[in-house]
Amino acid sequence: MAGLMRVGRVSLEGCNLGVRRVLVRPRRVFSSGNAGDAAAPKTSWWSSAEWWGAAGAVAGWGMSGAAIYDASTKGPEIISLNMTGVMLVYSSLFCRWALVVKPRNLLLSACHATNVVAQLNQMRRALEYKLEKGQDAEVKDIAIKAAATAAAGAGCFMFGPTVQAAVVGANLGPISSVAGAAAGPFTVHFWAPMSKWLISGASFLDLDRPIEKVSIAQYSALTATGFFFTRYALLVKPVNYVLCSVNIALFLSSGYHLTRKINGDYLHIGQ
Repeated sequence: MAGLMRVGRVSLEGCNLGVRRVLVRPRRVFSSGNAGDAAAPKTSWWSSAEWWGAAGAVAGWGMSGAAIYDASTKGPEIISLNMTGVMLVYSSLFCRWALVVKPRNLLLSACHATNVVAQLNQMRRALEYKLEKGQDAEVKDIAIKAAATAAAGAGCFMFGPTVQAAVVGANLGPISSVAGAAAGPFTVHFWAPMSKWLISGASFLDLDRPIEKVSIAQYSALTATGFFFTRYALLVKPVNYVLCSVNIALFLSSGYHLTRKINGDYLHIGQ
């Protein structure tokens, strides 16, 4: 008799356990996750890499749009070959960077791919104009520089991983640590912002550029890009201090040209 009572008790407990599982399962299915997940604070726009990345991408699209706009409305004589060449290298690297950074920024990658095409068209227009003017020697010099840049880039792509592995494996202390860093000199996280230093450098070299040759559309986009990316660089993974510093410089240099252009064409302050 006692045995039968024990069997009945076990059966009843089994039934109760089954009922509890049936009742709890729907709650798990419709729940969004753990209780802690629901209480997780929302990220504000100031701390959102996605927000600043999207704003930077929109500014980047402004650069592509500026090149397309200038190609359709302005003559080739205003095109700066120094800036156009730098923009080609810059957009090629950032097209790749936007795909590997965390979080990934597809909008930014697409805008830089578009900018590569737009800048190639600007380069073609400028070179054709110089050839028409009989400036063959200058065109030849530009072609040599372009070939050297392409060869250097191909060499880095082919032999970079091998050199990095050798340096890291040599246990050279800080040198090996830097070589193996997530944003170190063997990664696009380093070279993309370094290419942006070339843009800032080109702007600084052209500080005395006649305002009639300054594109207000292009420099508006560059100034906005510098502003948004200064913050964005501190929110992505890996955090990129080189990118932050170069965008401060870009914001200042491009803003200087933009201010000169607006003052010269519209405000006439001090003239």
